[in-house]
Amino acid sequence: MSPYATSLIAIVKREALRFIHQRERFVAALVRPLVWLLVFAAGFRAALGLSIIPPYQTYITYETYIVPGLCGMIMLFNGMQSSLSLVYDREMGSMKLLLTSPLPRWWVLFCKLIGSTAISILQVYTFLAIAAAFGITMPALGYVAVLPALIVAGVMLGALGLLLSSFIKQLENFAGVMNFVIFPMFFLSSALYPLWKMAESSELLHTICALNPFTHAVELIRFALYLDFNGAALIWALLAMAVFTVAALWGYNPARTGLGKRR
Repeated sequence: MSPYATSLIAIVKREALRFIHQRERFVAALVRPLVWLLVFAAGFRAALGLSIIPPYQTYITYETYIVPGLCGMIMLFNGMQSSLSLVYDREMGSMKLLLTSPLPRWWVLFCKLIGSTAISILQVYTFLAIAAAFGITMPALGYVAVLPALIVAGVMLGALGLLLSSFIKQLENFAGVMNFVIFPMFFLSSALYPLWKMAESSELLHTICALNPFTHAVELIRFALYLDFNGAALIWALLAMAVFTVAALWGYNPARTGLGKRR
């Protein structure tokens, strides 16, 4: 087996073991979207009427509308949680060991992204299964078709977390930065309400939501769940992924940080 494959398996296995040993992390990842789905959606159902918009062919309940957005929420929070683990690894010294390995730095960071994305996808499918148990279902083939969309969204949000971790030096500073990123991205998106609703309130907010990369990740998931394809959302998500990844690689450049510099 090549060193690249060996390192990929080892890092993904390490991320999986860390996740398994942190059961409260798995529970917390599901509690947040379930509270929105079962509690907040019940209150917003009457206030937020929905028209027939793509990819839906008929009127839907508000609970059905927000499921893709809540899938995106899971991936967003997990991406930030992954960046927290990177900051912790850097403080403990294990990150330096990884970055001083003979393999290229970009490959080591890519393996971390793959591990984070795999965990996110597992959490999303668990949430979709719980939602189906409450009667909120999608087309059967949609659960398969959504996998590529989840991979793109997971890598994009994981790359964002990777970028943040390259600039956060201490765990104490992480909570403030995390909230500064997560909540604007989540609420200024189409996760909880369609963009046309936002346009009725403010054109400026509508523009901000339309430019938000998280909006396009959510729409990519939404269309895939209903066996439809959103080319614009895919392009914007891939562009955001590329920008976040390049910026993260620059952030972990040893010439800038001295982290893992070979002597």
